[in-house]
Amino acid sequence: MTGNIGLITYLVAAVSFALLALLLVLQWRVRPLGTSLFLACTASALWSAIVGLGTLADYPPVQLIQVAELVRNIAWVYFLLQLLGLQTDGALLTLRGRDWRPLFYCGAALALVVVMAPMLAPLLGSVIGYEATLALWLAFALGTLLIVEQLYRNASTAERWSLKFLCFSLGAIAAWDFFMYSEALLFRRLDPDLWQARGLVNAVVTPALGIAFARYSSWRGKLQVSRQVVFHTVTLVGAGIYLLGMAAIGYFLKFMGGSWGAVLQLTFLVAAATLLFSLLFSGRLRALLRVQLSKHFFSYRYDYREEWLKFTGALASLSEDVAEGIIRTMAPLVESRAGLLWGGSEGQPLRLLAHWEMSIPEDANEGLGNLPAWLQRTDWVVNLQEWRSAPDLYVDLQLPAWLQQDETLWLIIPLVFRDRLEGVLMLRKSTLKDTINWEDRDLLKTAGRQAASHLAQHLASQALVEARQFDAFNRLSAYVVHDLKNILAQQSLIVSNAAKHRHNPAFIDDMISTVDNSVARMQRLMEQMRSGLRSASAGNVELGPLLQEVVSGRSSVRPAPSLQPPAHAVHVEADSERLATVFNHLIQNAQEATPADGTVIVEVITSAGQVVVAIRDSGRGMDADFLRQRLFRPFESTKGLTGMGIGAFESREYIRQLGGDISVESEPGVGSCFRVTLPQSGEADPQSHPIDGAQPATNTE
Repeated sequence: MTGNIGLITYLVAAVSFALLALLLVLQWRVRPLGTSLFLACTASALWSAIVGLGTLADYPPVQLIQVAELVRNIAWVYFLLQLLGLQTDGALLTLRGRDWRPLFYCGAALALVVVMAPMLAPLLGSVIGYEATLALWLAFALGTLLIVEQLYRNASTAERWSLKFLCFSLGAIAAWDFFMYSEALLFRRLDPDLWQARGLVNAVVTPALGIAFARYSSWRGKLQVSRQVVFHTVTLVGAGIYLLGMAAIGYFLKFMGGSWGAVLQLTFLVAAATLLFSLLFSGRLRALLRVQLSKHFFSYRYDYREEWLKFTGALASLSEDVAEGIIRTMAPLVESRAGLLWGGSEGQPLRLLAHWEMSIPEDANEGLGNLPAWLQRTDWVVNLQEWRSAPDLYVDLQLPAWLQQDETLWLIIPLVFRDRLEGVLMLRKSTLKDTINWEDRDLLKTAGRQAASHLAQHLASQALVEARQFDAFNRLSAYVVHDLKNILAQQSLIVSNAAKHRHNPAFIDDMISTVDNSVARMQRLMEQMRSGLRSASAGNVELGPLLQEVVSGRSSVRPAPSLQPPAHAVHVEADSERLATVFNHLIQNAQEATPADGTVIVEVITSAGQVVVAIRDSGRGMDADFLRQRLFRPFESTKGLTGMGIGAFESREYIRQLGGDISVESEPGVGSCFRVTLPQSGEADPQSHPIDGAQPATNTE
């Protein structure tokens, strides 16, 4: 009976390894380790057959069995060393820059000597005995475990996915041998039960070896195994393990239950069988098992790298209509040819952004109901056909009436970006595909996240454009209001002086001139409001006459400004009206910050192709904190409710547009100096002189 058990277990192992070798021959595209792998499987099959058939003899052929085991061990160690060499520097049996083949061959020869010791006894005497042979097999088992550990340790994360079944199977064989020979060396005899079970252990790990061969693309061809076969095999094996476990528990109940033992055993077995059949006929469990088998044991339907590159390239090529482009790029993933896209700003209900190759459904303006909230919570792709046939799969999902009635739509895909639902994509039924599986859902969800980032960027860009438009309009309005305020101040001054100087002809002439100038400025402001442009095109402006006109216009206000004109004509490229407004604003601020008995001096200095207009006053000045943080900031003013804080900011921005700048020096109680630097148009004056460093002071808006 003992011999029959050994015969069966080892013949099962022989058949298993022979099938692996046959599969490798049929798929002879295995490079570069195909030969050594085939030889290892063949050696294992022959060793198992020799051991199994040896149980039929009156006395087992020990030397033949040991030689076969030695060949098997050497074949697997050689294969593992080759594979470890590929994992390090790519050279077979060349690890860490050294060629280990001579040492391997010497070790194999020494092992052969140990195995053949009984035949060489007349020559070797008792030098090599039974313990040495056991120590040899123990060393092979330990060495195999060490190589397997190094192989897994040196593998990358991607390689471990394909190597783990190989390491598990060969590690299990080596671990069993290590345990068996350790006990034999300790007690000086092999345990017959461990020896007989050894063949079954080798047979049990062959499916894991087959999976490893199918996974590792560097040294195997594609081993095509039917998914149906694997599914039913796993189901039967699982059911068998379940029944064995239940039988063991039933035996325990009968043994420990006393007079109730038989009743408890039968009751438990009936309940266990009922549970088993309910699980076997559970559609959800079977679907889950199929998904797990497909994920972990078979090649994927899609080449995800190719699909990802193609999809991201299509998204990157979208230019104008991003919303419709997202439908166009995602629909082909499931062979659809039309769809709808919903999206919107944060905090607002989703609205229909685009429809591609299909009309807008009736009553779609009613919205999506609780669908966005459900998609936000579950991040699940909704199959409307599945929802109609099995609504229990979509717990708490309530679709709007128009969507329930529309039978042309097929899939609802959430577009999630940073855990926020940016949009909802609805695809129409495909004429080429009517079902989707877990791979399709994973691909759609992943693509949906990428598309959601583009949609979020598109919506943010639209909001930014609108904000910039409003900002530009508000800025223009602020400038216009500021100019109107200055015009109003001129008109108010005329009205306040009219009663006193109405009979003065000079005042009447000055009033008419001021009103005429105000009308012209208001007409230009109206033109700016219509065109949206702040100024006209730049022209050549002579700086001396322009400053003289501005200073003359401000002479009626005390302290009256004085001008130190340039020694020669100085020209700049600018809009004369806006440039005059800048100087008028700076001189006005200087006057308002200076007492009536103070001074306001305007000086023109040329230097190295530039012209500097310095406006100095002896007013109250400004401290360093105000200069640094508030002077040129919009809507910051020292004039209280009468100031808008626009003038200084607008002046500096316009001067910078001309290629110049405004710098300020100021000291409280001493005064301020505003220097307006502009590039000259034409050649600079060779007799230029440095800028005076006097420090008067002014106020600003």
